[in-house]
Amino acid sequence: MSQLQSLLLDTLVGTKHVDSAALIKLQERSLSVATPGFNVMPSDVQTLVNGFAKNPLKTRREGLYFKEKDYKCVRADDYSLYAKSEKTGVVVVKTHLYLLVATYTAGMYPSICVEATEKLEELIHPLKQLK
Repeated sequence: MSQLQSLLLDTLVGTKHVDSAALIKLQERSLSVATPGFNVMPSDVQTLVNGFAKNPLKTRREGLYFKEKDYKCVRADDYSLYAKSEKTGVVVVKTHLYLLVATYTAGMYPSICVEATEKLEELIHPLKQLK
C-alpha cells in the first residue's frame, strides 16, 4: 500500500463519513491512487477535470455525471465541487497537482466528509514529491 493510499484510508475513510476516495493527477488526467474497491474510470476522471475546466457556474447549473449517476451540484468554484444525489454525494477539491475525490453514502454526514477532504487537501498541497 502506498503512502498516499494510507493517507486516504486513515484521514478520510477513517472518519466513518467517507465511503471512498481517490487522487487524480491533474496534468496527466489520470488516477494516481484510490481506496480499495473505488474504481474511477477514465471517463469519470475527465468529467471531474472538466468540472473545474468549465466555468464553475456552468458546472453548478448543469450538475455532475460521475460513476454513472447524475449529481446536483451544490457548490462549484475554482477549488471545490460538492454534489449530491439522493442520499449519496461526492466532494472534489483541487490542488495544483491533484483532484482529491471523496464520496459519502446514506447514514454518513456530508459536512464531515467535506471537512475531512478540505483538511486533507491542506496536507497534500505541499507534498509535491509524493507519487
